[in-house]
Amino acid sequence: MVNIMKVNSELARDPAAFACAAGAAYQERITSVAKELYAHREEHPVILISGPSGSGKTTSALKLEQMLDAWGCETHTLSMDNYFFPFTPQEQRMAAQGLIDLESPARVDVGLLNAQLEAMIAGRAVSLPKYDFSRSARVYPGLTLQRKPGELVIVEGIHALNHDVVTIPQERTARLYVSVRTRLTDGDTVLHPSRIRLMRRMVRDRLYRGRSVAETMRLFASVERGEQKYILPHKHRATHEIDTFFDYEVNVYKPLLMDDLAALPEADQERMADLMRVLGKAAPMPEAQVPADAMIREFIGNGQFAY
Repeated sequence: MVNIMKVNSELARDPAAFACAAGAAYQERITSVAKELYAHREEHPVILISGPSGSGKTTSALKLEQMLDAWGCETHTLSMDNYFFPFTPQEQRMAAQGLIDLESPARVDVGLLNAQLEAMIAGRAVSLPKYDFSRSARVYPGLTLQRKPGELVIVEGIHALNHDVVTIPQERTARLYVSVRTRLTDGDTVLHPSRIRLMRRMVRDRLYRGRSVAETMRLFASVERGEQKYILPHKHRATHEIDTFFDYEVNVYKPLLMDDLAALPEADQERMADLMRVLGKAAPMPEAQVPADAMIREFIGNGQFAY
């Protein structure tokens, strides 16, 4: 558990050093897993990465790829989102009205996904799909992947650990669960990791998806129901776990969120009371002090990876 008062003290003393230490701790967790993946790359050519919304699984996948590539193990990262079934015009209208469960594994074209994974394991060339969310359509932009012996394929998505979705033999896979695992406290109130993930989504949605804090907060209830139903029941299949918490991240979110949270209706503020209490005690940390390679750049932007 991390105390926000101690974080404030560390930031007041030397914010650059503290940010560097937090990044090093996360990198150490990534490196430990990467070494295991590298050592067993022949037996486990497919790496499955799952985690709830706001977990940082995309950056974790890209960091692993970057590290394995540097060690001479060519690694290819695929998003399970690209294997979604295209929506018909009627389904698009239903989705806009909230009548389709967007978290459901039924959204994934299981047949195509597993046929391509089997082909990759066998070293056959596949034409990779891309899901165009603006048109709710699957397209093929001309990307071909042919895995060579010793190369790895990372599949990242919320249903990656669901054996009804990824049906290739489990013994050919390494399986990672990525999420916030650390709790944050002010000495009295303890923030559950889901509150950290909610703040991450609030920031990203506000900055890059044209969605208000209030909107994200309301949508998150549905997202959490999906997590309980579709993600957590398969968490036990993970062979490795990565905690993506950064000690100073709430301090970065404070100047980006506090005014919007304070403007919420009273009933919404009551629901967010624990979050607002701890956030209110955090010393603000300017975004400019966050290193470009920090995982939380996935949410605040201007990082080393294109998402």
